Amino acid sequence: MISISASRKSFREGGVSRPLHIPLSRRIIFAWVLVLTFAALVARAQTIHVDITPDHVANKFIPNQALGAGIDRMPAPAIDKLFTEEALQKVLSAGWQPVSYRQNTELHIEAWHWNPKGAWSDPSGKGYFTSSSEPTEIIRHSYGYPLPHRGATRNDGTDATGYGRLTDGDVNTYWKSNPYLTRMFTGEDDSSHPQWIVIDLANPLAINAIRIAWADPYAKRYRVQYWTGEQPIVQPAKGSWITFSGGAVENGAGGIATLKLAPVPMPVRFLRIWMTESSNTCDSHGSEDRRNCVGFAIRELYVGTVSSNGDFHDSILHTPDQAQTTTWCSSVDPWHEPANFDPKLGDQVGLDLFYTSGATRGLPAMIPIAMVFNIPEDAANQIAYLEKRKYPISYVEMGEEPDGQFMLPEDYAALYVQFADALHKVDPALKLGGPVFTGQNEDIVVWPDAQGRTSWTRRFVDYLRDHGHLKDLAFFAFEHYPYVPCTVTWNSLYDEPRLVSHIVDVWHDDGVPRDVPLFITESNISWQADESFVDIFGALWLADYVGAFLTAGGDAVYYFHYLPMGIHHGCNNSMGTFGMFTTSEKDFQILQPTSQFFASQLINLEWVQPGSGEHRLFRAAGDLQDPAGHSLVTAYATLRPDGQYSLLVVNRDQWNDHKVRISFHDDKTNSERYLTGPVATTTFGRAQYQWHPDAKGGSADPDGPAVKSTLNAGADTSFELPQASVVVIRGSLGSKAGK
Repeated sequence: MISISASRKSFREGGVSRPLHIPLSRRIIFAWVLVLTFAALVARAQTIHVDITPDHVANKFIPNQALGAGIDRMPAPAIDKLFTEEALQKVLSAGWQPVSYRQNTELHIEAWHWNPKGAWSDPSGKGYFTSSSEPTEIIRHSYGYPLPHRGATRNDGTDATGYGRLTDGDVNTYWKSNPYLTRMFTGEDDSSHPQWIVIDLANPLAINAIRIAWADPYAKRYRVQYWTGEQPIVQPAKGSWITFSGGAVENGAGGIATLKLAPVPMPVRFLRIWMTESSNTCDSHGSEDRRNCVGFAIRELYVGTVSSNGDFHDSILHTPDQAQTTTWCSSVDPWHEPANFDPKLGDQVGLDLFYTSGATRGLPAMIPIAMVFNIPEDAANQIAYLEKRKYPISYVEMGEEPDGQFMLPEDYAALYVQFADALHKVDPALKLGGPVFTGQNEDIVVWPDAQGRTSWTRRFVDYLRDHGHLKDLAFFAFEHYPYVPCTVTWNSLYDEPRLVSHIVDVWHDDGVPRDVPLFITESNISWQADESFVDIFGALWLADYVGAFLTAGGDAVYYFHYLPMGIHHGCNNSMGTFGMFTTSEKDFQILQPTSQFFASQLINLEWVQPGSGEHRLFRAAGDLQDPAGHSLVTAYATLRPDGQYSLLVVNRDQWNDHKVRISFHDDKTNSERYLTGPVATTTFGRAQYQWHPDAKGGSADPDGPAVKSTLNAGADTSFELPQASVVVIRGSLGSKAGK
């Protein structure tokens, strides 16, 4: 079905915009011309052109290093049900190879006890926890401990869990910044790593005063500022921070400080406290540990107006939940205690269970260390533990989503340097990487620094280079969730190859060295599931994404989520799932595969030759577009170690089948070649899979499998591409034919 509406133009006459009248008869003729033109394009066979010129190889990759999947935090009962031989065999049959262990506790502002056994810094059993590096019993479960000195109401990971201590209404609690960002650990002046608090009043309010109930250590030098743009957290380059006329403090004395910020109340929504010099006095945990005596701490914040007689009128909502006036902070002290433990928050798979279950296939795995809310000694012990167990490690990811925590790049980089030093003392050969960005399609921008630079990545790379640690960036890691939740339509498919290729260019333009591998360590359609994940759309998107990223020069992709997570409500109450299977609601038993399972098999078992052989990728392009200029067919061509050329072809036309010829051109010899002899095809589309939603989630019928066939091909052979399908076409080339 093709919908064509009459085109309308407008013109100005006498300053009034009027529609240009087109007679009905002409509109009908125009519509039929479009229909017949597009029908002719659909009817004729198109050609997929593959450039196999040896000097034009787009990329090289090895499947058991480049095509992986990620395992994240799950409910403890799910871990017990899914880490079984029966369930894992179904999961492994998708063909994904290396595994990336996802670190979720940092998204929730928690300290990760990867080993329940360990030691507290305070002899009374609290403080900074260091898990034991000594293997004893098998670690099956591990958990996060919410941090009591949290300063953010929410961020990109916490959603509606927990709350900040700056507006919780309790002066006995307080926010405290991370001591590892002070001179004591960075070797740099504290002004090189200013710590900050941002307050969101929800609407512009008339204010002229702030009251800060400082804790120890307090700020001796700080600025109170207001924002001139719309949203300083999500649009940090579209506005400026301006210091209030009464907002500069050079000799702060702590206690309860009331500042008259302006002579008269002015409309303000966002305020920032920018702290550059600490009192270095000790917090409520004592002076025995110097970490208690550096950084900045605030008990409670009050913002409003102060009258001429000194009466303060507060506009902040103080409550210990998500209804509080929203605050964000630069960092959080990882100090905590056993009482902070909450088992309902989810289970990080125990590292021993992760390695011994069979989920890793015995391949080296990508392992995270907690860094944003952790201490270097704990991370070093984690690596020591794994190496004592002789578990193979491919790469180590440093922290989790610092951009989602709204960290400044210099703060993340300063921690990166300290943790890299600690890890390399354990094993100098470790390959470390980050920053593990949230899924972004464009450059990540932050408030400008003194040089006016707003690129997060460029400033991070420059910090490592300036501090002699660029060598510690063995890979550059980021996530890929290309579509904003609740905006996915069929036309979104047309955007994916451009989006994932563009972000590769962005990182290189930001200064990531060309010899540093680019890894997408977590990915799916969006960060909130809906029906597109389980519809045939999900299969087509996955094929396009993997093929486009590798062709653009990416080095590895990790599908998310390897283990099934169950059907659940997502956008607009639509049901979907991160994963390749539906499961029963209560006991997590696998029920049936979803579309992304079959797409995974086509990618991992049909398109590529499984194993450790090198594959060479060549650029391929079709010549058929719809009237809007969208490429209806995309193709990704690889030369496998077995000598076969294999094409992963996506027909993104949801209404029409297409026939394609495939031409392989070599510029060096000016020759044209074709698949000849036996050619294997594997097809997965609407004829093999259809999703049927219902109130409980839905099911697929038919539910696969992909259809395999073999034909005897020659130069004139056209290959069938059913509507809305992924097809793998694989065979050998005939003799060269000059042009």
